[in-house]
Amino acid sequence: MELKKSNLKIVSPVNGDMLHRSDGIIRDGSLQVTMKIFAPDGSRIKVNDRAALGKDGVFTSEIPLTNYRNEIRVTDEDTGEGETIELYRLDHLEGKYRVSIDDNIWFLRDLTKEAEKYNSLFDNPFMGFLKELHDHFGTKIHLNIFYQTEGFDLSMMTDKYKDEWIASAGWIRLSFHALQEFPDKPYIEAGYDQVKHDCDLVIEQVRRFAGAELTGPVTTVHWGETTVEGSRALRDAGYKGQLGYFNVDDDLPAVSYYLDVEKRRRIKKRFIWKDTTEDIVFVKTSIVIDTKKQEEIFPFLEEYKKGAGKPPYLDLLVHEQYYYPFYKAYQPDYCQKIRTAVQWAVDNGYTPAFLEDCILDKNSNQLDS
Repeated sequence: MELKKSNLKIVSPVNGDMLHRSDGIIRDGSLQVTMKIFAPDGSRIKVNDRAALGKDGVFTSEIPLTNYRNEIRVTDEDTGEGETIELYRLDHLEGKYRVSIDDNIWFLRDLTKEAEKYNSLFDNPFMGFLKELHDHFGTKIHLNIFYQTEGFDLSMMTDKYKDEWIASAGWIRLSFHALQEFPDKPYIEAGYDQVKHDCDLVIEQVRRFAGAELTGPVTTVHWGETTVEGSRALRDAGYKGQLGYFNVDDDLPAVSYYLDVEKRRRIKKRFIWKDTTEDIVFVKTSIVIDTKKQEEIFPFLEEYKKGAGKPPYLDLLVHEQYYYPFYKAYQPDYCQKIRTAVQWAVDNGYTPAFLEDCILDKNSNQLDS
């Protein structure tokens, strides 16, 4: 007898999904989630050797996720067709937040210029504000930095404050952003070697002036656009977590690395997804604070409650340059806007956490030495 063709399709979760407690229920130490599969009526579908229940072409099965990485096998017993996917269980993702700041370099230039005047890292006004934020809210701060700007590069950065940097490693991270601010989208067509070269320049200097304790496995590349080779270079430099906007179905810049429309839609909906082929975790930032007026921040974040729900992890993104009165697009309420976003996070039950502690296997969440 000729076997019928099943044409089974896994609907959800899909390969690379990273699941948290809102995606199911905790039972007997496992995260129990429901898998949905489309297949012709009468198919005999199994999920990890357990029969799935089918009705009107929709098959479901409860699956336990017991580990960080879980291999799920879906098979059609009649045709022998099947698919194996990887799903990830994140126990510490939901309800956490951080402030991430892009385009950083000017505060480092000032720390070097005023090294004889400043007795502390936090005598710099920008860093002083961030310390106030941390002291008041416990906020963890992630700074994505350029290698160079006008008249200054990181090789010139003083190491006077290294002990103080290390003492602050519990709430500050420094990571690669780009060689410099311009041109826009510097890595949208760049190959592996260019991205790796620029990335290594920044990491080497951060370790020199601030210490390896300030590095980590997460970054946001400038303009959030790379080739797949560029993202591989970031991964090989240690950055397995890569953040962007993942805009899709609108007129906004994609800011989505090398991912296609289907994958961008997945991340826009779920905020996180892993490319299992490349071993890279992509995370969607939740708000770009400097693009909003202060009175728009609460309403924007409140909108998350009306659709697919609040972000499991809240990434509050802003850019350094808007802090400075000499900048052409200076925002006088820069600090208050950040405080407003953090206050929303606190009011909605979010607590501070580095992203690396929420998305990566504890055995692989450090930059290579």
